[in-house]
Amino acid sequence: MKVIVLSDNRLVDNNFESEHGLSVYLETEQYKFLFDTGASDVFIRNAAKAGVDLTQVDYVFISHGHRDHAGGLEQFLQLNRKVKVVLSKYALNRKYYSKRTGFREIGVELDMSRYPGRFLFVEDQPVLAENIHVLKPFVRLFPIPEANRTLFMDRRSGLVLDEFKHEIVVAIGEHELFVFTGCAHLGLLNMLESVTGKTGKFIRYVVGGFHLLDSTDTQQYENPDAIDAIVQQIRKDYPHTLFYTGHCTGDEVCRRLTREFPGQMHAFYAGMEVGLNIDSHK
Repeated sequence: MKVIVLSDNRLVDNNFESEHGLSVYLETEQYKFLFDTGASDVFIRNAAKAGVDLTQVDYVFISHGHRDHAGGLEQFLQLNRKVKVVLSKYALNRKYYSKRTGFREIGVELDMSRYPGRFLFVEDQPVLAENIHVLKPFVRLFPIPEANRTLFMDRRSGLVLDEFKHEIVVAIGEHELFVFTGCAHLGLLNMLESVTGKTGKFIRYVVGGFHLLDSTDTQQYENPDAIDAIVQQIRKDYPHTLFYTGHCTGDEVCRRLTREFPGQMHAFYAGMEVGLNIDSHK
């Protein structure tokens, strides 16, 4: 398996471009996958630089309906004429908002009728194949990220806190799993517990953001005790799982996690390529 980060906030190699967005390419022996499409067409340009032919992607998964994860979807659909889009029916053409850096709309509008037969909704088809599971996270054992209080959705009665009915988690693998979390708005630990509870399989790799933002003088998110609780739970439940995180995992939180889990927790960046091996012995 080969993973290439096509869009992310962080950058190491200036030959690539960065943005506040996330897009990850995964290539296996059977399929070529794209997870999210970033905020724009940056992922398309970075793919060309990384030698990735996006016209050959079989499935694109949209983890949730925010612009930094689905903003480049229409450009991708125009580029790839065969790809199937897997997402929640609540992801597109809904009003979502953020007030974290000034109040703004962050939803994505797309005329799906222009692309008939291209959309697979999770509510209707949660299992694409024997080794491709797409789940709506259902576990609520652990706290959700504090930064969710800055995110809203539109209802007839007005704005309410986003419930993230539009969020999915993707797990790929026959015996061991590669899991993509998107932003993990419903909580990383809740997502992973949902996957293991549904599949009963060992999670070997986790790739995605954890939505654990760094606190500032004006905005307070997870305190050190809350981060420590997450660390202890990972240590207890996922001692053999490898994590790759970025995007909405804050710089300070990312440094803390990589210190706590040397060799197990890695920070990713736009242009990063990693070779993975699943279905091997733990």
